[in-house]
Amino acid sequence: MRDTDKRPDPDALLDMVRREEEQKHRGQLRIFLGMAPGVGKTYAMLEAARLKMADGENLLAGIVETHGRQDTEALLYNMPALPRQRIEYKGHILEEFDLNAVLLKRPALVLVDELAHTNAPGCRHPKRWQDVEELLENGLDVWTTLNVQHLESLNDIVAQITGVRVRETVPDAVLERANSVILVDLPPEDLRQRLTEGKVYLPRQAEWAGENFFRQGNLNALRELALRQTASRVNTEVLVYRKGHAIETTWPTAERILVCVGPSPSSATLVRAAKRLADGLQASWQALYIQQQAEGAPTARALSNLHLAQELGAQTHVLTGPDVARLIVEFARQHNVTRIVIGKPLGRSFFDIFRGSPVDRLVRESGEIDVHVIKGQDPGNAPRQPPVRRARSFPWREYAAAGGIVAVATGICFAMYPYFELANLIMVYLVGVMAASVWLSRRVSMAASAVTVLAFDFCFVPPRFSMAVSDVAYLVTFIVMLLVALVLSAMASRIKGQADSAAKLEQQASDLSDLSRDLATTRGADNLVAAARRHIARVFGATVFVLLPSPAGKLEHVFLAEDEETLADKDLGVAQWVFDNGKPAGLTTQTLAESDALYLPLPGTEATLGVVGLTPENADALDALELPDRRRLLDAVIQQTALALDVDRLEERAKATLLAAEREKLRAALLSTVTHDFKTPLAAIAGSAESLLALGDTAASAVRRSLEENIVQEASRLERLVDNLLRIAALESGSAAPDIKLIPLEEVIGSALDRLKPLLAGHAVRLEIPGDLPPIPMDEVLMEQVLLNLIENAAKHTPPGTEIVLSAAVGDGVARIGISDNGPGLPSGDPEKLFERFQRGDRTTTAGYGLGLAICRAVVKAHGGTITAGPTARAGASFVITLPLYA
Repeated sequence: MRDTDKRPDPDALLDMVRREEEQKHRGQLRIFLGMAPGVGKTYAMLEAARLKMADGENLLAGIVETHGRQDTEALLYNMPALPRQRIEYKGHILEEFDLNAVLLKRPALVLVDELAHTNAPGCRHPKRWQDVEELLENGLDVWTTLNVQHLESLNDIVAQITGVRVRETVPDAVLERANSVILVDLPPEDLRQRLTEGKVYLPRQAEWAGENFFRQGNLNALRELALRQTASRVNTEVLVYRKGHAIETTWPTAERILVCVGPSPSSATLVRAAKRLADGLQASWQALYIQQQAEGAPTARALSNLHLAQELGAQTHVLTGPDVARLIVEFARQHNVTRIVIGKPLGRSFFDIFRGSPVDRLVRESGEIDVHVIKGQDPGNAPRQPPVRRARSFPWREYAAAGGIVAVATGICFAMYPYFELANLIMVYLVGVMAASVWLSRRVSMAASAVTVLAFDFCFVPPRFSMAVSDVAYLVTFIVMLLVALVLSAMASRIKGQADSAAKLEQQASDLSDLSRDLATTRGADNLVAAARRHIARVFGATVFVLLPSPAGKLEHVFLAEDEETLADKDLGVAQWVFDNGKPAGLTTQTLAESDALYLPLPGTEATLGVVGLTPENADALDALELPDRRRLLDAVIQQTALALDVDRLEERAKATLLAAEREKLRAALLSTVTHDFKTPLAAIAGSAESLLALGDTAASAVRRSLEENIVQEASRLERLVDNLLRIAALESGSAAPDIKLIPLEEVIGSALDRLKPLLAGHAVRLEIPGDLPPIPMDEVLMEQVLLNLIENAAKHTPPGTEIVLSAAVGDGVARIGISDNGPGLPSGDPEKLFERFQRGDRTTTAGYGLGLAICRAVVKAHGGTITAGPTARAGASFVITLPLYA
């Protein structure tokens, strides 16, 4: 049957259909990828665009950077071009891509040069690749250019190679979602020649670039990165196409090697041979171990061989199933493997006579895949390795359960014997075999199959209760019955193994999903660490501890289990080594392996964030940590935890930066707003002082005293203004916290009224404060300032003879303090605006700076309370302060 006649994988086909459906509503993206500036990406894009123009394509040059190159500018001749958007920034006029104009014109194709460009402030998006994403979402096709050093994942590698940290980066997902990637390549020698001729940069810049970024070695390395990125993308497209079209045959577009390892001593030789083969072919390689029984873990020697392959650079995998050859071939075709390395068997089993050895079957079924059969080390000459694991006990319980199942089936058959034929009794025994196959291990279920035949012969075949048979035909019955029982046992065990594998995969996905959900809804390093420790301990059966660094870079913050008090100095030393080097150490590793715990780093975007330690609770948990699939799951959990901690750290840094920026903005706003208010008292002070100096001794005493009093009043006024500004800036920026204590409200009100006696001389003050009012949590000094401001406002804004009422009440866990009057009331408009800085309402004749109520709100907010303004029943104004009653 031809490959094209195979039925495709439904999931892969559905995924392809889904992507194609999404693509119908999204524009096509083509990226011209190069290794460095000057290779001709823009030129290649414009050349292809001119061919489109010749075909009548409606295209638009959105933004093209020619950098003064005449040959590139010539390609723009007569090509529809978009005028650039002009943006003023810090006294300069910047020209940027006009996204809105393109969306209005809606051409079929837009040319957008330099995908990694950072837009000027004032544009819709901070990055040009975000502009391109919006164009694609609106159904417009886009052609763009990109240098390989601008890819986010290669940022560190490029910095290591060139010594230059690229600041403008593009997420790898943009390149992955591109419909086509065209590699624009140029030999490094030709590129350096172009640089010398001034076709890349101006002469002075070209000289510096040639000695630094454009060195021959740098260009070779960048060229390799660009070629690898393109090859990797093409390989992904090939794999997706093969999977979607159910093409099972391997397409040898690149060499990929698979080595099959096992518990045999010769597997180490195979691993080394595969490594040499991969190095010689410059190919990637993988190591695969087939575990034929679902229960149990790989042997110590098999794990040792897998660890050896991993150390030599292979990706390791563990599969479970009885058919070794079929699993190897399926895995090889799924991963487009071109060569399989397997060991030569040194002996043949009884079953190999009938069905052939796994190697024979692998050679027959591998088809177009090359199979390298290598003779490994002779087991007889292999050095004996000490056992690493504890000896597993004989499964007495399983065999007892199997005996119980056979006994129950026999009892049922005894009850049925007088009424049914022997063939019906055989069915009962087969049901028992199926039950044993589902519930017990494969070896035990096969033993139960043999015992059922013996029990049937002994108990029911004449002569009964004897192993003899009266009719030779029963021997055929026994053989058929045994074969059917063995087949049922094998099939049930295989289905059970597949179900167990599916359950494990589902459980792993569920564990990762639960962890991701918990980490996504949790904030704070301590809470994130607690969530991660809880999940890791539950999934891996281990005691988990986490160590986070201090600002000095030493691991000090230790999160231990509840029954542990501290870590030993030796453990802290191992953890510090892992933190400093960013590599695992301890149990199951080759570094400090004598440790009782496994230490794993928490990798961050900038540096290692901490260390996670796991101490297995039992031997089974230790075995699980050594399995490649479990280690991959553990690595995924660690990565998720590190990502959450990194995001939390970046959020805290962003908050601190935003807070600092808000502080600076507040200071700037205060200074710019009160410039006039500063000038007025300063001018009055300066004028009075100059008059005193001019008059000298000739000034009359009354004039001198008036000028001196004016200086004192204006200086006091200026002092109050500065004090208010500093107070509100400190409160709103969070740099000053109130000293909250339980304070009797009567004392605070009494002190405020005493300070305002002269101002309140023309007003009646009435107190409505219950005698049993409890002390209220507050900062006595700050709250006195609030009451001073509110009472002073009431006195200033109401005519003489009016009444001012101060009330207080406690209820619902809060204290309410009210200051009301029966004056003209609040100005028209939103009362909330009264609490804004420099807000004086519509009474322009009232003295003051509009800071009193703003300070009141800042103080009350710092106490965790609220302050509101509104009219009273007597048409006056009322201010209500609400404070929480906590000590």
